[in-house]
Amino acid sequence: MARAPQYEWMVPRSWYNIVPDLPKPLPPYLKPNGEPVAPHEFEILFAKELVRQEFSKERWIPIPTEVRDVYLIWRPTPLLRARRLEALLKTPARIYYKFEGVSPPGSHKPNTAVAQLYYVSREGVQRVTTETGAGQWGSSVAFAASLFGVKATVYMVRASYMQKPYRRVLMELWGAEVAPSPSDRTEAGRKYLAEDPSHPGSLGIAISEAVEDAVRSGAKYVLGSVLNHVLIHQTVIGLEALEQIRYFGDYPDYVVGACGGGSSFSGLFWPFYYEKRAGKAEKDVKFIAVEPAAVPTLTRGEYLYDFGDTAGLTPLIKMHTVGHTYKPPPIHAGGLRYHGCAPTLSLLVEEGEVGAAAYRQTEVFEAARLFAAAEGVVPAPESAHAVKAAVELALKAKREGTPITILFNMSGHGLLDLSAYDEYLRGAMADAVPTAEELAAHIARARALTPSSGPRG
Repeated sequence: MARAPQYEWMVPRSWYNIVPDLPKPLPPYLKPNGEPVAPHEFEILFAKELVRQEFSKERWIPIPTEVRDVYLIWRPTPLLRARRLEALLKTPARIYYKFEGVSPPGSHKPNTAVAQLYYVSREGVQRVTTETGAGQWGSSVAFAASLFGVKATVYMVRASYMQKPYRRVLMELWGAEVAPSPSDRTEAGRKYLAEDPSHPGSLGIAISEAVEDAVRSGAKYVLGSVLNHVLIHQTVIGLEALEQIRYFGDYPDYVVGACGGGSSFSGLFWPFYYEKRAGKAEKDVKFIAVEPAAVPTLTRGEYLYDFGDTAGLTPLIKMHTVGHTYKPPPIHAGGLRYHGCAPTLSLLVEEGEVGAAAYRQTEVFEAARLFAAAEGVVPAPESAHAVKAAVELALKAKREGTPITILFNMSGHGLLDLSAYDEYLRGAMADAVPTAEELAAHIARARALTPSSGPRG
């Protein structure tokens, strides 16, 4: 099952937790009345060990042997230099990408799905619920659940359910039950269907349904992004990349990643951030989160307390948000159609430690087409946002004659997203960018949720 011994050493034995190294403490999770949520109150949704990790201030968290053994099915993932893309762009920049698309589900998501399902199974839990946007997370939960003998119910955003039928097939192949969201299975789903029978859905609504289902039935909920314990598990990406890029005798000037909830980007950049904070970085590395212009959480949102879901079932989270009532347009990067962003990443953006960029759907797919033509790898629509940013940085280096090093996360392959590429190639793809007025109305609702005098405790 494991890869050859000469590569196994690259797979870390501990995850990295950024919390002790943040420039200031994370604001607490809050109840609607402004009181902090106690850690034990999260146990109604999550496995106890996951709650412990969520609130942990330990810098290194050991990876259980059983989890690492599963990782070794596909890890370490390759770090590749995109030499043909460099030549095509005629840039002096060196472009590397960490290719997470080699996992069985085809993305970075099983890095945390395997960990979460392991901890859930140890508690004797029989069923988990979750949401999925593009289907990468749902596929990973289905895969991990099948390994640990747990049943899985996945609420898949309706727009993606219709756009990506083979993701549904993959989930069902691994034994999961898949429902298009909003669905008629929950009160939250029925509410949004009543308002709009053709509602495209959103990650926020799918989260509401999965949370409601878990609380009502006694199942546990597993989450694919945003919260600390999820991002911690993803640091296997960056910890491997540190070893690999040094093997190439290089070090990045820029670390880039697509950003919806923030897990794939954080998984790559956190270990480099640690080196920078610890004085070990070989360069003054810069970090850039890339999001869709259709859901501009970091670039046009505000740093506020907001619900993590659309129906308001979750605690209030201090994060960059465009408002939990915002209805994201049905762009093909379903995994990035989320109104908020991870609290750790939001804090770092607010503090100026991480930069952000946003691109329109058509320009992202053009960059993906260019990358596929040069390197042969078809990026997932989400990952294509990182490709676009890397191309822009490489072209800037060309104009300035600067031989920079760019590292980005190819968080998944797009082989189950070819209908999206077909739409792009036929010239049928449209862009969607919200107006300032549209965003203002939704952000105002989130602003009203933010305590004016700080958390009460």
